[in-house]
Amino acid sequence: MPDDELLHASRIFRVVRRRYELADGRPAERDCVLHPGAVAIVPLLADGRICLIRNARITVERTLVEIPAGTLEVGEDPAVCAVRELEEETGYTAGRWEKLTEFYMSPGILNERMHLYLASDLQSGPSRREATEEIDNCILTWDEALAMIRRGEIEDGKTVAALLFVQQFCNPQKSL
Repeated sequence: MPDDELLHASRIFRVVRRRYELADGRPAERDCVLHPGAVAIVPLLADGRICLIRNARITVERTLVEIPAGTLEVGEDPAVCAVRELEEETGYTAGRWEKLTEFYMSPGILNERMHLYLASDLQSGPSRREATEEIDNCILTWDEALAMIRRGEIEDGKTVAALLFVQQFCNPQKSL
């Protein structure tokens, strides 16, 4: 069992220095970011296009093209969070939800587990973005989104992984 020393606590995550023992008994330590997890949504419109967002990201000092996503509240059901985040960030509500997979975002330093959903049968409505969010919807065809990945214009890892996952395993163009 690791021994954690709290280095920093924020509203969303904690940074700890984790002391543990290697398989051969030697002591080791690593700084880790502990995160409650998150959801990400691929919103599929009736005509086969997808609703991505342009999201101003202060961390990387640029606006990125991403799928809608959000952090889980402690103990929150990911499916409930996905419904909330889709409406907040895009204004869309979905008549059909499918959980696709889960994955770790960056397990070398971060324990955040991302829950990926496909949302369809979308109805548009007003977004409920947080006051500090600078987000705009970006409606694209699958071919446009894949070309943006290929050209390096979609740089967000969860978005690249999610779109390629859906393209490979869900064949969204066939479901039209």
